Amino acid sequence: REKRARKSSVCGSSLLGTPKCPLEQNFGRRLGGLIGAHAAAMPPIRVLNVAEKPSVAKEVSRVLSNGGCSSRRGASQYNMIWEFPYTVMGQRCDMVFTSVTGHVMGLDFPPSHRGWNTCNPRELIDGARVVKQVDKGKEKVAENLRKEASRCAWLILWLDCDREGENIAFEVMDICKQSKPGIRCLRARFSALSHNDVTRALANLRDPNPHESMAVDMRQELDLRFGSAFTRFNTLLLQRSGVAARLPGADADGKGNIVSYGPCQFPTLGFIVQRKWD
Repeated sequence: REKRARKSSVCGSSLLGTPKCPLEQNFGRRLGGLIGAHAAAMPPIRVLNVAEKPSVAKEVSRVLSNGGCSSRRGASQYNMIWEFPYTVMGQRCDMVFTSVTGHVMGLDFPPSHRGWNTCNPRELIDGARVVKQVDKGKEKVAENLRKEASRCAWLILWLDCDREGENIAFEVMDICKQSKPGIRCLRARFSALSHNDVTRALANLRDPNPHESMAVDMRQELDLRFGSAFTRFNTLLLQRSGVAARLPGADADGKGNIVSYGPCQFPTLGFIVQRKWD
């Protein structure tokens, strides 16, 4: 018992807040040295960073690299690619920074329901399927994301910190995962492009928020369904009744006019009318 007590008092004294024994200290130094050497020997992680606008990608790259970043053109002529080394979460990284220009994808009906007379307008509200796909004119932006993501292990999303930005972040994730299914996705949240804000965002990376993104998806789907259904219903009704032919700008056959409906159009029209009355 006395031998065990002496051993505990020497090598176990660190539990009581006193210095560790020489064996423990030597082992700790060796272990720390091995970990540091192993980390230094590992190749840097290639990280794709995506901002919502080209100007944001350029500025964040300049701030993090102290003006030492290099640039090159990618698949999209309007979305330059900036490269520089940086340390993220204690790991050396080769940062690849590019951007999108707002939403890359949009909602639409399949071809079977896109024609004006292909279905009853009522089906567009609760029967027709809705698909999310890359918008026309954004194919090169999507190609740029897929190409760069295929060579990266991480994806850091620098989209605006609101629901719309969160939705665009998930669009970017979906496109990047087409070429790199296992890419690690992280969200940077920032409110300014100063050095403090940008470095704080990198030090506090978190998971993207799917609930905020789904809220935007639902709003977009409701706009599409109700806007398409009532626009078709109103237009076809007026055309068949002959009223459309008497509307300003109509063709001789009465089919040149579209009577548009949208959840945002009537409030906007109300503002205009109210301004005229005032």
